[in-house]
Amino acid sequence: TEAVGLYNLGLSCCLNSVLQVFLMNIRFTGILRRITVPSSPVQRKNNVPYQMLLLLEKMQCGKCKAVGPTELACCLSEHRVELFVQHDAAQLFLTLWNLLKKQMKKPELVAELSDLYTICIQEHLACQSCPFEMKSNSTMLTLPLPLLDANSQRLNNLEDCLRYFFQPEKLTGQNMCFCQQCGRKTTFQQSMKLIHLPQTLTLHLKRFCFERSSCTHKLSHSLPFPQELDFREVLTEDQCQADDSEKATWQYELFAVVAHSGSTSCGHYCAYIRSLTECKWYCFNDSEVCQVSWDDVKCTYGHSSLFWTETAYLLIYMKKHPQ
Repeated sequence: TEAVGLYNLGLSCCLNSVLQVFLMNIRFTGILRRITVPSSPVQRKNNVPYQMLLLLEKMQCGKCKAVGPTELACCLSEHRVELFVQHDAAQLFLTLWNLLKKQMKKPELVAELSDLYTICIQEHLACQSCPFEMKSNSTMLTLPLPLLDANSQRLNNLEDCLRYFFQPEKLTGQNMCFCQQCGRKTTFQQSMKLIHLPQTLTLHLKRFCFERSSCTHKLSHSLPFPQELDFREVLTEDQCQADDSEKATWQYELFAVVAHSGSTSCGHYCAYIRSLTECKWYCFNDSEVCQVSWDDVKCTYGHSSLFWTETAYLLIYMKKHPQ
């Protein structure tokens, strides 16, 4: 029941932070404990869900303050996840999730894993010259939220980022689409509507920006985010495509923050996670784990004038009243 750290194997702070977010989620570990154990030693060695389960048991059964994720890291390297390199937490989260889904053999567990994390969106494309429109549904594991608007102006807080993400956009000029009804390229309006939100919702704050010079820079400015988030109060009716029973579950509490400090070329990750059993916040900084306050978590809002400032990169929310 005690929070346990993970030793840094060499530039593995990103992996450690993402693993802690998975393994501190009791709904995820409830799925993990029911996997089918591979039959052969070679299969067990290369099976990500099984190696993650072994790491969880190692963390829970030992009396150490920290354990080494060596076997899991070696397993991941067999699936082209490089060791001893700097990773991006958002990309590593997607990679781990896809490997978990691919290697879980029971269909019911795959379905539960999808239900736990998958967001459902409907994309609308509407011609502005005639009534023609196209609709398509798609799923996402994270909402990638821009921190700047189209004029490169800073968005004030997380709620503004969410509103901007779902704001309709006119496709003009080189971005015009071919309209089947008009028989030519016309201006279209592109918009996304929210259909379904999962029990565990992951928001990706796009702090790393590509410039025309092909260089990447980090946006370190302050972006406040709330402990409690109600999507019914954030989004308009036009930005949703869900019934009242679905919307009634769109109330969330912050569960974890994966924070990045430093620059794009030299940085460090740690995770702030609220224990679901104790309702206390902990900071997981590789092998060091300590209890922290909400004020400590708020320090990850960011600060433009500090080069090594710690900024939230992934925000993980959990439903307050899941169905």
